[in-house]
Formats: sequence, C-alpha cells, structure tokens
Amino acid sequence: MWPFNDPFWAIYWPGGQAISRYLMDNPDVCRGRSVLDLGSGCGASAIMAKRCGAEHVTANDIDTVAGVVTIMNSELNKLEPPVCSADNMISSEPKPFDLILLGDMFYDETLATTLHGWLDRCIQTHNTTVLIGDPGRAAFEGHNFHRDLHHLAQYELPQSVREENYGLVHSSVWSYRPRLQGKQ
Repeated sequence: MWPFNDPFWAIYWPGGQAISRYLMDNPDVCRGRSVLDLGSGCGASAIMAKRCGAEHVTANDIDTVAGVVTIMNSELNKLEPPVCSADNMISSEPKPFDLILLGDMFYDETLATTLHGWLDRCIQTHNTTVLIGDPGRAAFEGHNFHRDLHHLAQYELPQSVREENYGLVHSSVWSYRPRLQGKQ
C-alpha cells in the first residue's frame, strides 16, 4: 500500500506544497504572527512561514527525525531553523498560536475527527486561524468538518508529484472556520 521507498518526512507532500505556495503568494497571512506547522514532516511550510516573516514558528511532528530534517532544510535555505517539537500537540491543551498550518493531515477518518475537535478548541480558546492543504483525499472530502471549510486557492501539481500521488492533479488550500455552537 505504501507507494514510497522513503519515510513520510522525506516527501514534500501535495498539501504542504499548496500551503507553502499560498504563503509565498500571500505573505501577510503569517507576517509577524506565531505559526504552528502541525505534522510538519520535512518542514517546508514552517520554512516558508519564516521566509514570509512569521515572528515565531514551531514545526511539530511526532517523528523526531522530522525535526532533524526540518533543521537541515532550514540550513539549506539559509534560515534560522524553527523551534522543532515532537510532542503530540493534538492531545494537549491548545497553545496560543495565531496560525496553524496542516498539510496532508486528513488521510485517515480517525485522525480527521481528532484534529477536528482539537482545532475547534484552538479556535475557541485563542481565535487561531487554521489553513489546511490537501489534494482531495477521501477522508478529507467526506468528513463532516468539510462544511466549515472555505476554499482559498488551488494549485496544479508538478508531473512528478502527480505520478507519486496516484494521479492527483491539484492541491488546494482551505481556511477552517467552524460555526460556533448556538450561532448560525
């Protein structure tokens, strides 16, 4: 089932590519803000947030090797590395981030449901902005939180990425803004 020879953090996934491109096209989204790249993998979105002027960036991935890779990629890009954390933030109390970036995190129904609840708490507690990058995987498209997503951008994927991702041709960026309970 796993189509890659490399570990997951070695791949620049389509959702992460879309988020990075969106930040590059819209640097004011993260300029001067505190940013969390959740499930950061290779750290590309965290690196782009730093490049676009984020005041504080945390790259979070439960695989400690992803933090090492993020530091290496930051150095290759001649940037001070972000703070790297391997804590499972999804099961913790929300921290006061202005912006949370999630690329390719909604690949599984159970994880999508857990993320949904945690993101709601982040938004309710800290008024956090949430951006999600995804190429349209079934667990993402079919989840009930999809009604609270607002499409921001769509990007064509390079041919090599299409081949590595079962022929997916584009990836989108969405803003997640849930309706508050009791309000329409």
